[in-house]
Amino acid sequence: MREFALSGLRSGLRGKSFQAVFILGVLMIGIAYLSGFFSPRQPQTVALDVGFSGIRFSLVLLNLFWVQELVAREIDRRVILFSLAYPVSRGAFLAGRFAAILLLSMLAAVVLGLLLLLAVVLVGGGYSQEFTLALGVPFWSAIAGFTIDAAVVAAFALCIAALSTVSVLPLALGAAFAVAGKALGATIAYLSQGADGNEELVASFNPVVDLVKWLVPDLSRLDWREWAMYQLAPAAAEVLWTVVMAVAYMVLLLVGASLLFARREFS
Repeated sequence: MREFALSGLRSGLRGKSFQAVFILGVLMIGIAYLSGFFSPRQPQTVALDVGFSGIRFSLVLLNLFWVQELVAREIDRRVILFSLAYPVSRGAFLAGRFAAILLLSMLAAVVLGLLLLLAVVLVGGGYSQEFTLALGVPFWSAIAGFTIDAAVVAAFALCIAALSTVSVLPLALGAAFAVAGKALGATIAYLSQGADGNEELVASFNPVVDLVKWLVPDLSRLDWREWAMYQLAPAAAEVLWTVVMAVAYMVLLLVGASLLFARREFS
């Protein structure tokens, strides 16, 4: 498992996908810096909000591309046959690759987080705004939430890669899963509030949403940016159960991926 993780780290850092998406993330931090100048009263808050969205988007993309390169593409090119020739289980291969993706994701999150901190400090220009930002533990808690969010998406994509015979399917379905998970919380809130009085819409979508929320985790619960932006700390119990939900979902996906991969035949 350790060797698979180390080789995954090397491949992930050298991959062109990583370089391209990481450059995209840096550009988004630049956009966050520039966006602060459009708000004369709350420049740092606007820059931080835009930067958080950029980091969240970049981490999900990076994780999907890493699953694509380290697992799906190796299966498609039959390079994986050399890895499976070692006297180790297929589950160890997937676990090693997932560990590499987690380490790469944390590294990218730290670098992008430091760049965002620099951008937010610079955009302030000594201006004292109404809401003081919390750029310590709350800031890094938000970054950690985005990293866990991206890890859940990566675990789902890995599960798809374990059974898919189409190399781009993990990337496509992983992106769809990420969108669904992030939109689920807002959809549930909208329907629970009556959907602006549209009872017919509520009646038609409620059964679907009730089913989906048992299959797809609510990834919007991992977005804790308001703590850093407005010092509105989430409840400790809510954070704890959200993390437990995400970790449990990842474990179930990884176990499922290992079982599916163990039964797969390679020609």
